Amino acid sequence: MDGEGLHAEIQLPEGSWWDWDVVAWNAGQLRLAAGHDLTYHHGLELVFDDPAFVSCPSSFQDPVFRAPSSEDLLKVARQLGRELPVVVAFEADAGGQEPFPCLIAADRLEVVQETVLRYWRDDAAPGQRFAPWVRPPGR
Repeated sequence: MDGEGLHAEIQLPEGSWWDWDVVAWNAGQLRLAAGHDLTYHHGLELVFDDPAFVSCPSSFQDPVFRAPSSEDLLKVARQLGRELPVVVAFEADAGGQEPFPCLIAADRLEVVQETVLRYWRDDAAPGQRFAPWVRPPGR
């Protein structure tokens, strides 16, 4: 799924997307990864290109995505002085007593579903991707 002009609830592909964390974040891209257990791999990434507004914890569980409210859109527009094509809103369990309200605004969103390994494996299938921090032993 590609998101341009997305101001609706995100529809995730079928799967167990309970556990989430930030796997990469720089000025040009924010990558949220999800899976049922992030110890060895993840199977889903939300890739936000040119994120301009990010309010979410670095790791969280069981997010409930929803369409951004008019207040969410106004908050982003006031903070940035402009509207953005992609605004994603959700509440998630970040370990506190109440769900954490999250909001991300960016120029583009891509949903990538593939297995990404979080540890080195010599027997990884050709073309199989490793998380950004994974390096071969001795490197």
